[in-house]
Amino acid sequence: MILPMVVAAKSLNKRYRDVVAVAALDFEVEKGQCYGLVGPNGAGKTTTMKMVYCIVTPTSGSLRVFDMEVSLQPRKIKARLGVVPQENNLDPDLTVCQNLMTHASYFGLSRDVARSRCQELLGFVQLSERSDSRVPDISGGMKRRLVLARSLINNPDLLILDEPTTGLDPQVRHLIWDRLLELKDRGITLLLTTHYMEEAQKLCDRVLIMDQANAVDMGSPAGLVRKHVPPYVLELRVERRLIQKIQERFRHLGHQMSGQNVYFYGNSQDEFEEIVAAYPDTERIMRPASLEDVFLKLTGREIRQ
Repeated sequence: MILPMVVAAKSLNKRYRDVVAVAALDFEVEKGQCYGLVGPNGAGKTTTMKMVYCIVTPTSGSLRVFDMEVSLQPRKIKARLGVVPQENNLDPDLTVCQNLMTHASYFGLSRDVARSRCQELLGFVQLSERSDSRVPDISGGMKRRLVLARSLINNPDLLILDEPTTGLDPQVRHLIWDRLLELKDRGITLLLTTHYMEEAQKLCDRVLIMDQANAVDMGSPAGLVRKHVPPYVLELRVERRLIQKIQERFRHLGHQMSGQNVYFYGNSQDEFEEIVAAYPDTERIMRPASLEDVFLKLTGREIRQ
């Protein structure tokens, strides 16, 4: 028996008057997966997420969540979702625990069940000691962990995370990663957008790269790296006056430019020996290729407004 996908999008489109936000998007999210949407600002990631959690209505195409069409059965879908939005939209007039209790009431949880879930989830995100603190009195990292706890109050089958760790320090980011991996181990399906390619590479089973409302490519992080870039990268930081000279001398090696950095790509570290010998005192990093290299190759290095 073939089970339905948790999320299935076919020829999904969203248009705002003359602006195309999402164009002919196809993707499927299997139960228990962590599926990532990555792309530059304005690529259509957040719009896609909002369509999945039934806040934005698709213009055309099909989008099914739990094998239900989002435009026809939004209430049933929302009852099985947890959502971590980009912004920390907590109630500043309530305490940490009261924020969870209030959210629990939206799902019809009894007060005893809600209180038990509150204690459990605050322990899960390491906020038990701040249960009675008001929201303005806790740090940004604590607020983000509270938003994550709130999204789990109804034991969701699908957790939607829109840039869950943006702006957080490394310790909090790693704590959230650990908690998300634990949730995945429990069988909860995760749908994630992120600007951190390290985050996508660490958490995601599959990644969809978007740019200008379109899908560019999709696959596992490791598979995308193998497909699009050689296995080794040499980052060279050089004086601007040397950039053209280096480009001309080593044009036989694949490379990209970004400011004063030159990125060379090779199938072995030996291919970089000539460059290192020619510029021994130049600041450089030699490393394995990553999902970030794929992302920048497919979407470009220029800053998007």
